[in-house]
Amino acid sequence: MSSSPRRRIAPEAVIAAVVVILLVVLVPLVVYSKIGESLFPPDAVTKQAQDVRSLYNIVFAIAVAIFVAVEGLIVWSVIRYRRKPGDDELPAQTHGNTLIEIIWTAIPTVIVLFLFGLSFNTLATVDAVGNNPDIRIHAVAQQFQWTFEYLDQNGNKVATQTIPTAAEGGGMAVPVGKNVLVTLDSPDVIHAFYVPRFLFKRDVIPGQTNRFQFTIDPSEATDGHPEILSGQCAELCGTGHRTMLFNVIAMSQNDYDAWLQALITKSNATPPPAPSVGAGATLNVTAQNIAFDTKSLTVAAGQPFAIDFVNKDPAGVDHNIQIRDASGNVIADPPLTDGGQSATYTYQALPPGTYTFICKVHPIAAMTGTLTVH
Repeated sequence: MSSSPRRRIAPEAVIAAVVVILLVVLVPLVVYSKIGESLFPPDAVTKQAQDVRSLYNIVFAIAVAIFVAVEGLIVWSVIRYRRKPGDDELPAQTHGNTLIEIIWTAIPTVIVLFLFGLSFNTLATVDAVGNNPDIRIHAVAQQFQWTFEYLDQNGNKVATQTIPTAAEGGGMAVPVGKNVLVTLDSPDVIHAFYVPRFLFKRDVIPGQTNRFQFTIDPSEATDGHPEILSGQCAELCGTGHRTMLFNVIAMSQNDYDAWLQALITKSNATPPPAPSVGAGATLNVTAQNIAFDTKSLTVAAGQPFAIDFVNKDPAGVDHNIQIRDASGNVIADPPLTDGGQSATYTYQALPPGTYTFICKVHPIAAMTGTLTVH
């Protein structure tokens, strides 16, 4: 009784199989390791961002599958059809294969149509704006400051947040689980509203009101534990572009209600009377082209003083003259003066030393100087 000879497995098939297995194993290890974190966008914090993240994951999975298939076929072809000793003639040549041509045309077409449908649906979700949002906020971006106006259901302003970052006691607070409608305007140049964890950017264009709506996942905040999300202008808007930072603060409904009521009270409060200047000096400072006309001021120690300030920049470009000590602590923060307006800022007496005067909206070199008190 004879036995059939055992079929020998070609070495190139073994090598190709090993390479494909390594690709299949190593790709997930890279994706889900620290190295792979840079391949993915930040964790989604809103309902709309979750749809964007899902779309990204699908596109990435298809890309990985294509990469593994293509690299595997390349390696297999290199090994399988490599030139061996004794190969002195070209192998049989194949010219044209209708079935293969149909397949390599049909598969990409199906993939593109599939991704087009998913992308179109995701874009529609991200751009959708309802008629009855729970919260309305009007964000104004200008060189180089964010201002957030809180509106009632009729579109009337009830409070204004002029401090954009949480570190300075401000930020754009919103309640979790609620539909928030944001309208965007700019009085000067193009800016952009960008929060990385929103997976979203919306341009702020002069003369055009853009809008978008979002809902932050309720798990992002509980009573007493708000979530602070970093945001920034993502459109190069001038020399102070880097300073256009802001925070979105996700709060529980109870915390948000208390926060908004405090902001309303602050917005409606009557400002305290300015301190008397007495016998101190009155200085003159002018702002134009986002720059102070002087870099050095001098006053006497122990005496209050005043600064006659003229803002010659266009309307909508606010400035002020803030005083900071050597450690950077703010010791005087007068109100903002709109472009085309003037104001007299009064300051309490200061002890001898060197201080910094600076525009809080544009903390750049052109709007920074030294105040010497002796």
